[in-house]
Amino acid sequence: MKRRLLGGEHLAFQDMARTFVKREITPHLAQWVEDGLTPRSLWLSAGATGLLGISVPEEYGGSGVDDFRFNAVLVEELCRAGSLGLGSSIGIHTNIVAPYLLGLATPQQKARWLPGFATGELITALAMTEPDAGSDLKSIRATATAADGGWVLNGQKTYITNGWNADLVIVAVRTDPDAGHRGISLVVVPADAPGFTKGRKLRKIGQHESDTAELFFDDVWISREGLLGEVDRGFYHLMEGLPQERLSVSVMAVACSETMLASTLEYVCDRKAFGGRLADLQHVRMTLAGLASEIDIGRAYVDRCIEEHNQGDLSAFDAAKAKWWTTELQRRVADECLQLHGGFGYMAESSISQSWLDGRVQTVYAGSTETLKDYIGRQLTS
Repeated sequence: MKRRLLGGEHLAFQDMARTFVKREITPHLAQWVEDGLTPRSLWLSAGATGLLGISVPEEYGGSGVDDFRFNAVLVEELCRAGSLGLGSSIGIHTNIVAPYLLGLATPQQKARWLPGFATGELITALAMTEPDAGSDLKSIRATATAADGGWVLNGQKTYITNGWNADLVIVAVRTDPDAGHRGISLVVVPADAPGFTKGRKLRKIGQHESDTAELFFDDVWISREGLLGEVDRGFYHLMEGLPQERLSVSVMAVACSETMLASTLEYVCDRKAFGGRLADLQHVRMTLAGLASEIDIGRAYVDRCIEEHNQGDLSAFDAAKAKWWTTELQRRVADECLQLHGGFGYMAESSISQSWLDGRVQTVYAGSTETLKDYIGRQLTS
């Protein structure tokens, strides 16, 4: 089915992003996976190419384009190049952190942060998860106590994408210990703030090129100008950002599924077994038919969500449906495609094995499948 979401300018941007990926990422990706880190030079190159400041106003060095189709195209190309990790890292920066800075920052904060954000000189992260608080944000324990015309932060965050590379971290903290979700605020912490330390660069089973870290805050003083948005409104600010965050994950899930299916089709058409092509076996054809149909359905729904989002109409309800279903689809596609690759699929050198490992976390972050299904169910029955 022909995709109707993208216009000429989006296709031109897609060509630019694809060329950038082929030149700047593909030749080095294996080394970055081995290193467990993407170098800052890649961020600077992406910024110079205009890939990081898509929605940043021109006055701050960005493109000033408020059209999520461009954001979607970028993370799709990263995923198609075999780097869901960079899709996640750059996606955190451009698709998740950007709306908080653009929507909540004061003019002074924007002037301080957005130019570096657009050039790649300022890598960003969003720190919500704690050892005892994941999908349940109401349970966070990190605190910010008003003091000396600012805030004193204490606490710990973990599983933070871009945490190791980050120059600037938006941190969810508790500013009113007795107000539940109504006592959470967002503060922006620079990497060089005294008392802010980065712990381990965490080892994961996949997405090794995307750095993930523990963060510690020990009496970190932040000025009043470090507050992002309103005091005690952080939970609501985060909820407002969830539709785009979950849409971004859904976009990656469909792009990864399409890429895995394409590589598997090539493999089964070339692979000889039982006197013919693997693709000539009925079970193989039926498996591929089922996956292709589901991926097309997922693509249609996600593209429709993108259209709704651009119009300001994408609800948290519909974004939750897109996120859980497409990431579970990605998990099924990875498993079925690895199976069709046979023993070679289990080898670390095969792209499908890496896709299988990289994609497993997709059903966990940005709201686990179970959390989202429960939320959808409650909305349906309330």
